[in-house]
Amino acid sequence: MTELTPRLSQLAAAHGVATEFSDWQGRHTPATAETVLAVLGALGVDADSEEAVERALADVEREPWSRVLPPVMVATEQDQVVVPVRVQQGAGFEAELVLEDGTRQVLDVVPGERGETRELGDTTVERTDLQLELGLPLGWHAVQVRTGGDTWRMPLVVTPARVELPEVLRSPEAQSWGLMTQLYAMRSSESWGTGDLADLGDAGAWAAGLGADFVLVNPLHAAEPVGEMEPSPYLPTSRRFVNPIYLRVEDVPEVAYLSAAERQLVEWHSDDAKRYLDLDMLERDAVWRVKESALRLIFPQRRSLRRSRAFQAYVEREGRGLVDFASWCAVAQEHGTSWRSWPEELQDPTSPAVEAYREQHAEEVEFHCWLQWNLDDQLARAQRDLLDSGMSLGVISDLAVGVHPEGADAWGLGDALARGVTVGAPADQYNQLGQDWSQPPWRPDKLAELGYAPYRDMVRAALRDSGGLRVDHVIGLFRLWWIPEGMKPYQGTYVRYDHEAMIGILLLEAHRAGAVVIGEDLGTVEPWVRDYLAERGVLGTSILWFERDWDGGGALLPPESYRELCLATVTTHDLPPTAGYLQGVHVDLRHRLGLLERSLEEETAEEERSRDEVLADLRQRGLLRAGAPVAEQVEALHAFLAQTPAKLVGVSVSDLAGDTRVINQPGTDEEYPNWRIPLAGPDGNPVLLEELSTWPSARSLARTVDRSPADRAR
Repeated sequence: MTELTPRLSQLAAAHGVATEFSDWQGRHTPATAETVLAVLGALGVDADSEEAVERALADVEREPWSRVLPPVMVATEQDQVVVPVRVQQGAGFEAELVLEDGTRQVLDVVPGERGETRELGDTTVERTDLQLELGLPLGWHAVQVRTGGDTWRMPLVVTPARVELPEVLRSPEAQSWGLMTQLYAMRSSESWGTGDLADLGDAGAWAAGLGADFVLVNPLHAAEPVGEMEPSPYLPTSRRFVNPIYLRVEDVPEVAYLSAAERQLVEWHSDDAKRYLDLDMLERDAVWRVKESALRLIFPQRRSLRRSRAFQAYVEREGRGLVDFASWCAVAQEHGTSWRSWPEELQDPTSPAVEAYREQHAEEVEFHCWLQWNLDDQLARAQRDLLDSGMSLGVISDLAVGVHPEGADAWGLGDALARGVTVGAPADQYNQLGQDWSQPPWRPDKLAELGYAPYRDMVRAALRDSGGLRVDHVIGLFRLWWIPEGMKPYQGTYVRYDHEAMIGILLLEAHRAGAVVIGEDLGTVEPWVRDYLAERGVLGTSILWFERDWDGGGALLPPESYRELCLATVTTHDLPPTAGYLQGVHVDLRHRLGLLERSLEEETAEEERSRDEVLADLRQRGLLRAGAPVAEQVEALHAFLAQTPAKLVGVSVSDLAGDTRVINQPGTDEEYPNWRIPLAGPDGNPVLLEELSTWPSARSLARTVDRSPADRAR
C-alpha cells in the first residue's frame, strides 16, 4: 500500500500507531504510509495490501473473543473491577480470585448476567462480566476460570490511585535538597579509577552533614562485560542489572579469605587502577580489566554458610532473568557482545544449545550471578549508610529509556522488545532532524501478553534499596517515537502504550519500596500528561533556564509559580555545569563541532540575552549583587530555586566543584568524549571527593539550598 487509506488508518489506531501528530510548533503533521506499514510490521501486523488490512482488522475484532480472559488487567484500588469472561455458549464455568498472598475467593456467576455473543466458526461465544468487590488489596493477584476441563489464568494488578510523598515532604512548606552526580566521575583516592558504591556512601555521608536528604545518581545499569564498554549510562546492555565496575573490591567479604600472595595481587591491581585517577579522561575499559581480574581472584574463595545461603536466596529471587543475563555475559566472553553475530543456535535464549552452553560454562555463569549479588549487597549497604547518616530518602536511582539493541536485555527478553525499529524523538527546536537513540522499544501487545512481568521486574530492581526513582523520558510510558530501520529520525511516528498500566505498576512498586517517583517530563509533552502525573503523585522535572511563562510571552517564571510536585534544578547532564553555562562553553563547543544552525555571533548573542535576563531578575530579587563573579552567580541561581515550592531541589556535584566541562553533548557520538569526563575544578584539573569535601565554596553553595533546622520538615 502506498497511501494511508481510511481502513489502514483504522488498523493503525487499533494498534496504537499514530497516523498524524502535532509537531513541536503545534503544526498538524501526517505520518507516511511507508512509516505506518513498517511500524505495524514491527508489531507483527501484515498490512501490505488491502486484503491484508481487512484480514488484520478482522483479527482485531476476533482476538478478544478467541480467549476466555483478557491477557491482563491493571486497576487502581478505587476502581470497580469488571472482568469479561468469554466461553462457549451454554458452557458452565467456575471462577475464583487468587490474591497475592495465596488467599482464594470464589467468584459467583449469577445466571441471567450473560451478555453479547459472537460467532467464531461453528462456535457461538458468549460474554459474561464478573464484578469484583470494591477495595481489593494492592498487589499482583490473578483471576482463574475453569471451563471445559481447562483452566485460564489472568494477572490482575491492583495499584495505588496515587503514590503519597514520604512524611518528610508532606507539610506545605517542606522542601528537601540533595546531590546529583555521575557516580563514575565522582572519585576518591580509594577508587579504582572510577567512582564506586563506596564513594556513593561517602559522598552521601558528607552531604547529609550539610543537610542533604538524597543523592540522585546516573543510571547504574549493566554495560558490556568484555571488549569496549559503552560509556553512556543511558545505553546499557540491561536495565534490570547493574554494572559491576561500581563494585568496591575491598568491600567484598570474601577478600578476608585470600592468601597473603592473593591479597598482594589484589593490592597490585588496586595500585594499577588508581593510576587512572590522574588522567583527564576516564578509562573504563582499562579500569574494568584490572577490577575484573581482582574479582576473579576473590570469586573462588570459600563463603561462610550465611553468605552461601544469601547467595542462593538471591539467585532464587531473581530467577530466570538473572540466569539469562549471566548466560549472555558468559557467551559474550567467547563470541562478543553483539548477540546477532553469535552462532545461530545461541541467538535464542530458550534454545537447547543455550542450555547446553550454560551447563558447559556453569562456573562462568555463576561468576556473573555472583557479581550481581555483590552489587545488590553493596547497594543495600550504601542506602543503609545514607539513611543512618540522617538522609530521609537516600539514593534516588535513575531509569534509562531503553537498552542497547545488541545487548543482554534485547537477547533475553525476546519479542517483548520490537525488532526493526528504534526509539527516538521527533524534530524540535534543538534537533530539527529528530533524534535516533538506537534502542528497541517495548512492544505494548507483548507486554500485555506477558502480564507486564518484564517491566515489573525492571522497575522493581531499580527501586530496590532506593528512596526514589527518576524515570528518564517518562513520556515514554504514554507514547514513544518509533523509527523504522533505514529511515531518518524525523520519519518516525508515535506508538501509544497503556499508560494506566505502565504508571500504575510503577506506582505499586514505588509504594512497596516507600519511594518517590520523579518523571523527566522535558521536551514535547501533551498538555494533559503533566496533569495526569501530578494527580497520581509523580513529581515532574523543572530546569531553571527552561521554566518560563510560555503562554505569557516567555518571561522567566517567578519562583512562586513553580509547581510543587517537581525536582527543581539549575542544570542537567545534557547541559554544561552551571559555571560553564554562564560562560557559554556549550555554544563554543557546538560551534567547534559544527552543530550550530545559526552563526556563532547570533547564537552567542541570543544566549547572552537569555542569561542576562535571568541574572537581572536575580539582582532585582536581591539574590545577586552587581558585578558578582561566576561563583556568586551560581549560588544566586540555586538560592532562587530554594524560594520555589518545589518539593525537591537538586544540586549537581559538578556545580559544587565549580566544574565547567560538558558531561554530554547531545547530537554527538565520538566527536566529543561524552560520559568520559571526571569531576574537575574550575581549572579543569580532576578533583577527588576528599578534596571537594574540604572546600568552603562547596559548603557555601550547599547553604544556599538548605533550609534552617526550624524550617526543615525532617
